[in-house]
Amino acid sequence: MNFKYIVLLFSILFGISSISKAQSDITLENCTKHLGTEFISDGQQYKALLSGGEVAEFHTTFYSNNHYRITSATGKDEGNVIFSIYDQENHLIFSNRDHKNSPYWDFKFENTMNCTIEAKLNQKNISSGFVLLMIGFKQ
Repeated sequence: MNFKYIVLLFSILFGISSISKAQSDITLENCTKHLGTEFISDGQQYKALLSGGEVAEFHTTFYSNNHYRITSATGKDEGNVIFSIYDQENHLIFSNRDHKNSPYWDFKFENTMNCTIEAKLNQKNISSGFVLLMIGFKQ
């Protein structure tokens, strides 16, 4: 293989990696800003790379009498992630679709509950992208 092609290949791969990292950094910054100072992250980042009508599914436990905030982001534009929370019997508890795709929402759970969070992209605005959800709780 010619040396020029090897250099070109590495340059392309490095460029894609840099763009991907920048997208990831902006998305993390947007999620973190919505946690604010009131909420502390649970220490996890719920990530997915979605395209078309794909849906990411995350599982978590919410503990009784705690206040939570779920934040979502994909890139620098807000309102492009639709997330829904379901209980163990797959009953819808909440969807931000009903609230203009708000990038965050606050909850208080009266009982400890295992939940599934589904996330997808708003197909009207974006067809693919890196999606990040974060969950914070009040001290």
